[in-house]
Amino acid sequence: MAHNALIPLPPASDHTPSSTHLDAFDPTGLGPLTILPIIPEAQRRNHHVFIPADHRFKAAARFLQALWREDHDLPTGHLPAGTTGKRRRLGSRISTTAGDQGANFLHPDIVPTVARALAYRELGAVYNVERLKTNLLSSQPLTFNLFALLQRDPALAIRFVADLFPGVMTEVTEFIFEHSPGRGDPRFTADGTAFDLAIRGHSATGDRVFIGIEVKYSESGYEPAPRLNDRYTTLAPTTDLFIDPTAPTLTTNPCQQLFRQHCLAATILDEGLADYAVLAFIAPQHNHLAHAAATTYARQLQSAQAGRIPFIPLTLERVITAIAAAGLPGHARNLHRRYTDFWLVDGELHLDTVPETLFTAAATSARRSRRPATATAA
Repeated sequence: MAHNALIPLPPASDHTPSSTHLDAFDPTGLGPLTILPIIPEAQRRNHHVFIPADHRFKAAARFLQALWREDHDLPTGHLPAGTTGKRRRLGSRISTTAGDQGANFLHPDIVPTVARALAYRELGAVYNVERLKTNLLSSQPLTFNLFALLQRDPALAIRFVADLFPGVMTEVTEFIFEHSPGRGDPRFTADGTAFDLAIRGHSATGDRVFIGIEVKYSESGYEPAPRLNDRYTTLAPTTDLFIDPTAPTLTTNPCQQLFRQHCLAATILDEGLADYAVLAFIAPQHNHLAHAAATTYARQLQSAQAGRIPFIPLTLERVITAIAAAGLPGHARNLHRRYTDFWLVDGELHLDTVPETLFTAAATSARRSRRPATATAA
């Protein structure tokens, strides 16, 4: 059984390597928001982003995407027609025409990378092309926006990887989007499990290194999950990863996806496709549900950072600063503006000029509650 020697990795919360680039995202000196606001329904409706089922982060993220679309004068897209046959405007989507022109991507050079990834997608790879092109909230276009420019420049790529995963790679050979070594193949997980991005390269000693990455934006970890096949029952105990490989927590939400990906990474080592492997998880710092899922999962591991395949949770903000440090500060600022600058949401709420009627209504309600009850007929 192959074992990693490139451990331990630094904690994901250690921002030191690229901390000097944080100031570029905060010219006002306000610092990051410590918590996201609850956005009133009226304002969400005004920007065509009111979805009752949205959790707190998703509502704020959807609102932020609508603000980005409006700032770029992009036409509003629509939800697919429901049972009524009517389409509904949705501010966190762009029109099909705008999507066909590549407007969901933050740099013109990203578009040909997306086109090539779609044309040469792996057998069984799952791409919802319409969602990729028009859904601003989706994590799949986010993945391309984060990594496509790095894929095109090996020097940038190795600086980026060295920042986030010090000592793991000295050479990057491949960035592969939506990757599995073999969907449905019983040598692996015999299902469709894949990584949003795989980075392949070599260590200083020439060993082959594999980094599998899962990217979340607004997802909580409680999305509909596939039924796990029997392969995992026999595979999990052989991975040398889990405290209890039969624990039900591993095979249910919010852990099941990370469990499947970790098992897939173990088979990559077992089949001799790499000498060392790392599983990384990326989500915005304010997506507490996603990071809680990662924490819950890490507690099931023998050792998250020093185990056979280290599990490294990272914030999206940390990844963006690493992109700036690698040599793309302008692109990093665009990523921050689009995906993590929630001060823009705060500015839209106009909380410094709350209408007087808000408190007048509250005072009236309080006076009514103090009045004695009026006798009524039985």
